[in-house]
Amino acid sequence: MRPLCATFAVLLALTCAAQAPPAAGKAPAPKVAQLIYDSGLQGAWEDFGWARRDRRLGGPERLDFSEHAGWILANRKLAGSFGGLVFRLRAPPAHGDFLQVRADSEVADIFPRVKVGSQHRRDLGGGWTEVFVAMKELNPTGAAFDKVVFRAWADVSSAWVEIDGVALTVADAAAPPEVKPGGTPAAFSVDCSKPTHQISPLIYGIAFNAMREYQSDRQWKLGATARRWGGNTTSRYNWKLGNAWNTGADWYFRNVNSTGRDGFTWRDFFTANAAHGVRTALTVPTLGWVAKDTSSFSFSTEAYGPQQSVDPDRPKAGNGLSAAGRPLEPPAPATTSVEAPPKFVADWLEAIAKEGRSADLVILDNEPMLWSDTHRDVHPLPTTYDELLERTVQYGSAVRKAAPRALIAGPALWGWPAYFHSAQDSAVGLSLRPDRRRHADEPLITWYLKQLAAHEKKTGVRLLDVVDVHFYPQGKGLGLGEGGATDADTNARRIRSTRALWDPTYRDESWIDENVQLIPRMKEWVRSSYPGLKVAIGEYNFGAEKHPSGGLALAEALGRFGREDLYAAFYWTYPPESSPAFWAFRAYRDYDGQGARFLDLSLPTGAPEGASLFAARDQAQSKATLVLLNFSPTGALEGAVTLKGCPAVASQRVFSFAGDPKGFAPVAVQAGKPVPLPPYSITVVELSFAPAKE
Repeated sequence: MRPLCATFAVLLALTCAAQAPPAAGKAPAPKVAQLIYDSGLQGAWEDFGWARRDRRLGGPERLDFSEHAGWILANRKLAGSFGGLVFRLRAPPAHGDFLQVRADSEVADIFPRVKVGSQHRRDLGGGWTEVFVAMKELNPTGAAFDKVVFRAWADVSSAWVEIDGVALTVADAAAPPEVKPGGTPAAFSVDCSKPTHQISPLIYGIAFNAMREYQSDRQWKLGATARRWGGNTTSRYNWKLGNAWNTGADWYFRNVNSTGRDGFTWRDFFTANAAHGVRTALTVPTLGWVAKDTSSFSFSTEAYGPQQSVDPDRPKAGNGLSAAGRPLEPPAPATTSVEAPPKFVADWLEAIAKEGRSADLVILDNEPMLWSDTHRDVHPLPTTYDELLERTVQYGSAVRKAAPRALIAGPALWGWPAYFHSAQDSAVGLSLRPDRRRHADEPLITWYLKQLAAHEKKTGVRLLDVVDVHFYPQGKGLGLGEGGATDADTNARRIRSTRALWDPTYRDESWIDENVQLIPRMKEWVRSSYPGLKVAIGEYNFGAEKHPSGGLALAEALGRFGREDLYAAFYWTYPPESSPAFWAFRAYRDYDGQGARFLDLSLPTGAPEGASLFAARDQAQSKATLVLLNFSPTGALEGAVTLKGCPAVASQRVFSFAGDPKGFAPVAVQAGKPVPLPPYSITVVELSFAPAKE
C-alpha cells in the first residue's frame, strides 16, 4: 500500500517525512521555503524545458528524457538562501541512475551538475522516491540563481518519467550578523567652490542583452544614458541578413537567430534607443568573418565524432573538444561564415545613415586577444601586435569614411594581460613574450597608440578617438551578473575590488597581484603615447547584483567613473529590476522616482575609511547632489557633512536605500544635521542653495 504521506502535496509530504522515522542513514527532509511544482507550476515559476511532455491538467509532470532532454523551471524574481532541492520521482527501473540536477542563471557562472544517486533518494513506495540534493552540492559558492534544471546525463528510452513536489527548502539556521545600534559619528566634506571637470553622461551606459530583451522594460527604468551593441556574438554579426550571428565557444560555435523571441534586429536597436533618449554605441566586426545563416555549426559530430559536450538542442553540434578534451582542428571558415572585409562594415554604417540614424560611438570589434579561443573556428591563430594594428587601420579607415562624425573606439581588450601583451604572448608564455619583445618590449596598448599617432601624423586621419578596455575583477568568488559568492569575506573583497579602478596604493586581491589603477594608468598612457584621446570601459561587472555588496560595488564604481573623468562606461548587461545593483544606478539617475539625478560638475570630497562620498553641482551653483555609501554590513554611521565654499542651504531632500526592493525612501533630516547612514546603504542628499545676495 502506498504510504499516506506520499499521496499528498509536497508540503504535507515533507511534514510527514519529518515526523516519520527516516530511512537508515537518511536525514529527514527539511521544510519548504519555495514551492516550484506541485501538480502544476506554482507562483511565478515558468517552464522553459525542451523535453517532450504528456500534458495533463494536474498531477505529476510526465517527461520524456530520451536524447538527453531536460526540464527547466525558472523564476526571474527568485531571491534568498535555501537548504536544498527536494522533489518526488518515479522512473522506469531500466533508466537506472540517469538524472542530473543543477541550479542555473543567465550569467556565465557554471553551477555543478549533480548526478542523482542512492545517497539522495528515500523510497516512498509505489515506485516513487523522494530526492533531496543539498544546496552545498548544487551551489557551493552561494551564487544567485533563478532556474532549476533536470536533465538526463545517461542515454535512456522514451518511457515516461514522472516528477512532482518540486521545492526549494529552508536554509540551515544561521545567526544573522549583529547590527550595531545607533550610529558611529563619521566626518564627510564637500568643496563646492572647486569643481574639477564636467562629468560625462556616457558613464551611465549599459549593454544590449538579446537573451533578456523580451523579459521587461527594466533596462529603461535604470535611467541609463547609452546602450552598447556588443559582446562575443557581435564579432560574427551579419547585418545584411539582420538576424544571424555566431555564438563561438560560448555555445557550440553555432550560427543562431540573433533576433530572439521578439525579432529584435539592429534597426530595432537604433529605434529603441532613440525612443528612450539613449545614445548608441555600436560594435562592428573586424574579425573578417560573419555568420552565413542561422543554422550552421562548426564542429559536427558527424564529421569529427564524439565530443566532450554537445548542444542539447542540436545534438550534432559539438563544443570542438574531443571526448578526451583536446581541441579539434577547425573546419574551413566557410562552413559557418562568409567574409566580412572593411567594405562590409562601411556598407552597414552607410545603410544606417540612409535611414537617418547614426552611432555616437563605433567600437572596433570585441576582445580581439581572445579570438583564437572564442572564435577559433574561423580565427585559430592568436592575435598579434601587428594584426591588431593592421585591422584597426583597415577597418578604422572604412569607418572614418562612412561615418565621419562618429567617435571610433578600440581595441576593446578583455582585461589585465591584454593591456600589456598579445594573444601570441599569452599562448607562448608571458615571461617569454616573443611578440612583445619584437616590438621593443613595450606594453601592447602604448605601442598600439604610438603607431596610430604616427599614422595620423603621416596621413592627417585619426583612426581612434577613444581607448576602450574591459574590466572584470578577478578575485575568487566575485562572480558576474547575479552570480558570485556572498559570504562576508567575498562581499568585502567585492567592494574593495573597485579600488583597482583608481587607487595607486591598492594591490589587486587576485592572481593579478599588482597595482592596477586602471583609469589613471590609461590616462597616463594616452598622455605619453597619443595625447587627446578619451578613455572608456566598454564592459564591467562586479557580480552579486541581488546582494547589497554588488549594489555598493556598482554605486562606488559609478561614482569613481565621474570622479576620475572617464568618458564612457557600459555595464554588462543590466541588473534585475529592484535589485541592489538596479538601485545603485538609480542613485545617480533617478533617486526620487521623478527623474532627479546626480549633477554635472564633479566636486572634491572627503570621506572616512569604510565609506565614500561623491558630489556634483550644477553650473549655476543652485543645487548639489551627494551620494554617500556605507560599506559596513553591521555598523550604522551618523554622517556629518561639512560644506566648503557652498552657498547657504535653503532646503534639502534625503533619500536612503538599505536593501528594500522598493528602493529609495525619503528620510526627514534637518539641514546641517548628521545624515543617518544605515549598514550596507546608499544615501542621496539633494541640496538647494539660497540665491546669492545682490
